[in-house]
Amino acid sequence: MRRHHILAATVAVLAIGGASVAEAGPTLDAIKAKGFVQCGANTGLAGFGGPDESGNWSGFDVDYCRAVAAAIFGDGNAVKFTPLTAKERFTALQSGEVDLLARNTTWTMSRDTSLGLNFVGVSYYDGQGFMVKKGLGVSSALELSGATVCVQTGTTTELNLADYFRANGMELNAVVFEKSDETVAAYDQGRCDAFTTDASGLYAERVKLANPDDHIVLPEIISKEPLGPVVRQGDDEWLNIVMWTHFALINAEELGVTQGNVADMMATSQNPDVQRLLGTEAEGEGFGPMMGLGKDWAANAIKAVGNYGEVFERNVGANTPLQIARGLNALWKKGGLQYAPPIR
Repeated sequence: MRRHHILAATVAVLAIGGASVAEAGPTLDAIKAKGFVQCGANTGLAGFGGPDESGNWSGFDVDYCRAVAAAIFGDGNAVKFTPLTAKERFTALQSGEVDLLARNTTWTMSRDTSLGLNFVGVSYYDGQGFMVKKGLGVSSALELSGATVCVQTGTTTELNLADYFRANGMELNAVVFEKSDETVAAYDQGRCDAFTTDASGLYAERVKLANPDDHIVLPEIISKEPLGPVVRQGDDEWLNIVMWTHFALINAEELGVTQGNVADMMATSQNPDVQRLLGTEAEGEGFGPMMGLGKDWAANAIKAVGNYGEVFERNVGANTPLQIARGLNALWKKGGLQYAPPIR
């Protein structure tokens, strides 16, 4: 499969001074020429991506874009954001309007094979759930037969909803909207009995409701929703850069490299794994040049946003309004699914 040969035949290499240096691909060339990464982002999902009143972007997915920009330019601010609805997101990436899509987008077979796109990995393991008003007196999604359910169209959420109700012999009355904020507003105004989306989105949207404490998230998770960044097919070098930036943040957490200590680790660490990650190994040209980047590509990404755990906790973790537990998104050594191939 194409994505599993990342450091082999998928990139052309030139032998320069004994080092393997990747030929620049068209996406990286264009990004360097304009001086920034154009990132497709959510129109506004608390904790995951959106601008504040001053136009400053922040969030879990936003940090992924900043990490990629830092890996290329050494500057996490060398990025511009294009807010995209679920309906707009794939067309914007396919057309070249954006270089990278980093907004809660589920990796599925059809999207990976028929849209001309590549998912680079799973940045957030999620699953679809339901939110209802406490006053509805419902404690399980299996009690929602005949209820009206607000859902955003053009999403796997809409398809999963229909599948779940059909599989359980339940009557579905779906009320569909094109935009996420329209969907949530309709639910908050009482136009629907329930609201469904990824569980992460339920927690993100609940904090913005008029009376958040009046709503509960039901226990059922009805789907697998592996969310992650997406690039266009046809430029393996760009795929490698985004993919390995993702892996670098996970490896950094596993190795104890943080935004606060990365500079000291570069200067003092004798751990070979840390040296390869941060580009401080004594021999060779490092791993960044294999992708057309500098030796300190990963160090710069970590300086900009921190490691994976820091990105998670800062934006959506226990000490944020969303209060999301790591769960499946914990490192593999701590009972989760986050696992990255080694840099070597």
